[in-house]
Amino acid sequence: MAEATAWKLFLLLLLCISLGELTSAAATSTDFIRSTCGSTTYPALCVKCLSAYAPSIRRSPRELARAALTVSADRARSASAYVARLSAGGGSKTINAREAGAVRDCLDNMADSVDQLRQSSQELGRLGRAGSAGFRWHLSNVQTWCSAALTDEDTCLDSLSQYGSGGTRETIRKKVVEVAQLTSNALVLVNRIGPNY
Repeated sequence: MAEATAWKLFLLLLLCISLGELTSAAATSTDFIRSTCGSTTYPALCVKCLSAYAPSIRRSPRELARAALTVSADRARSASAYVARLSAGGGSKTINAREAGAVRDCLDNMADSVDQLRQSSQELGRLGRAGSAGFRWHLSNVQTWCSAALTDEDTCLDSLSQYGSGGTRETIRKKVVEVAQLTSNALVLVNRIGPNY
């Protein structure tokens, strides 16, 4: 009986230690995300969107950048689908030809942005070991595609500003601005990946 009690106490102690280590690791990962996101243009958005990825990020700048690209691509896909619905007449009001053209341009730009963010995320997986022959080349590709995605998002916003009007412009703008902010953050995090990571 005493032996069974001692065994239960030992298991309970082991469980408490394990939980403490897990809690400590999660806190460390979250602190890492918070401090690294501090260098982005939109730190609060960065922390908000990436904290859920803390277990897979741990303290890896590469995994943090991968998560940022994933979030940005997901939001870009969602915004693109929203713009497509409006372009197809899914909006509540009729839009004039000029505004319809701006929405179509925006849709094209967002589709390109989604593609480039997807390519960036895939290319990040090809980086290999820092210092390896292709590391800098793959990293340069990620940076180029991520920058191009941000340019497409900005072009969408410019088109809407010039040719859009009223509620349609504002509803699309709100979604695309968030995607552009996420992409900007992702680019900053990608740029932090270097030979030491």
